[in-house]
Amino acid sequence: MHLPLLVALAACSHVTGANMVSSAADLDKMSARFAPTEIGADLSWLPASERAALVKLIQAAKLIDGLFLRQRWSGSEALLLELAKDASPLGKARLHYFVINKGPWSALDREMPFIPGAPPRPAAANFYPPGASKSAVEKWTQSLDEPQRKLAMSFYTVIRWSPERTGKFQIVPYSQEYQPELASIGSLLKEAAVLTADDALRKFLNQRAEAFASNDYYQSDLAWMQLTSAIEPTLGPYEVYQDEWFNAKAAFEAFVTVRDEAETAKLAKFGEQLQDIENHLPIDAQLRNRKLGAMSPIRVVNSIFSAGDGNHAVQTAAYNLPNDERITHEQGAKRVMLKNVQEAKFKIVLLPIAKVALDPKDQKQVAFDAFFTHILMHELMHGLGPHVISAAGRATTVREELKETYSAIEEAKADISGLFALQYLIDKGVLPKSMESTLYPTFLASCFRSLRFGLTEAHAKGIALQLNYLLDQGGFGVSGGGTFFVNDSKVKSAVTALTGELMTLQAHGDHSRAVQMLASLSVVRPPVQKVLDRLTQVPVDIEPKFTTAEALLGAQSGASQAR
Repeated sequence: MHLPLLVALAACSHVTGANMVSSAADLDKMSARFAPTEIGADLSWLPASERAALVKLIQAAKLIDGLFLRQRWSGSEALLLELAKDASPLGKARLHYFVINKGPWSALDREMPFIPGAPPRPAAANFYPPGASKSAVEKWTQSLDEPQRKLAMSFYTVIRWSPERTGKFQIVPYSQEYQPELASIGSLLKEAAVLTADDALRKFLNQRAEAFASNDYYQSDLAWMQLTSAIEPTLGPYEVYQDEWFNAKAAFEAFVTVRDEAETAKLAKFGEQLQDIENHLPIDAQLRNRKLGAMSPIRVVNSIFSAGDGNHAVQTAAYNLPNDERITHEQGAKRVMLKNVQEAKFKIVLLPIAKVALDPKDQKQVAFDAFFTHILMHELMHGLGPHVISAAGRATTVREELKETYSAIEEAKADISGLFALQYLIDKGVLPKSMESTLYPTFLASCFRSLRFGLTEAHAKGIALQLNYLLDQGGFGVSGGGTFFVNDSKVKSAVTALTGELMTLQAHGDHSRAVQMLASLSVVRPPVQKVLDRLTQVPVDIEPKFTTAEALLGAQSGASQAR
């Protein structure tokens, strides 16, 4: 799940601030870093009722894009309309790259604007009053009583100037701020609820539509956790990456997917191991959770359509939701694996990277099973370790205490502890011993994949921290020819040490230590940069073309015209 320390990465080395907007050719070259890729799934097994419901869900998801644009920047929608009017090659190139990035800033180029006149991307996004300072908003929230402070920092409110504009702020719920869009989306969800024959799906869709109006997402989040339907939809405000002031405000996203029952059944065993993994985390026993929430559901799905925060620039390969600590404490969190998206990333991006970045002996060990399983364990590990903590004698959360550093530290924790957990399960005999030989080379290759996202992105910052730590500890090394390798004798102990350090930092809510670690380790060092410089011909990520969704909508349109 999007901070200072900006570095130029190889993925964008051909672009500078001066020439980023100079021609259609420049923009086409930038867009080409995202390889157009067909994303779809076989729906022949799906009953007609569920295919009809899918159409309504895709239509609802399409509306999420406009809502997300508005959340990122108040000028997004107006600029998009202007771009759509320009039929010149340059205008089309700008529009194409705007749609990929969901805004006028290039995610792979340190969020630099690529359209003349566009401002720097606002760290506050469009969640806080225009012209207000972070310190002023923070001072105001600290002056509120506890219920109002929690409301001000809620996932589901924005802060606006008071009507009198006398330097005072007010809290506005999402249900009011985004009422027109949410009413339309909710209406489509209710239509889908009428069409589906699945009771659990119908319950979730109706409750989520109600949540859009009430601004209370608790019951619909519970219903989403309990879904067992063939269709697995995720629509709502979830991730907080866009809010770089406080990591407090949730951006809207949508994933419309269908279950892969066979793969889901294979992975069910991982949920049963979580408490045992928690009990063996390399941290002080007092910092472990003696009793985790209910067993976390794991779903393997194939993506049909995604939108909003779920589809801009680098594509999501898996997600771990909801983020509401009440739900995660009571129910755990659901881990959803987008298998067809992961397969595309592995084939189009990771294998070519491995051929450039790794020693020959490690290239041969890069495997999809290790890639897929580590992504799963990454998502599972978001739910383990410290979350609700005590700081200065008061109950709080890791998210609140780490503030702007939270997302990068949390992503690093999930990655590195995911390696620790998989090694633990290998040693325990739950996973085959053969995976040990593929686990670390596959992760090492994936480090270069993630670094190309740019260090303004939380996952990439977390990866840079891990890669440099493991290099410093000797777990990874650099050969004389400039390629990277796994040091089998040291990598396990280095992974364990970093897992312990990050989780202990979180348990203590140590913001200053988080800042220091990111400042010293979330950088691209020269040996890494040299590899990145050799990857310019490898796509950075995919640009999904949702062929199954297009076919469904096309069939629906044709049927409507026939009637």
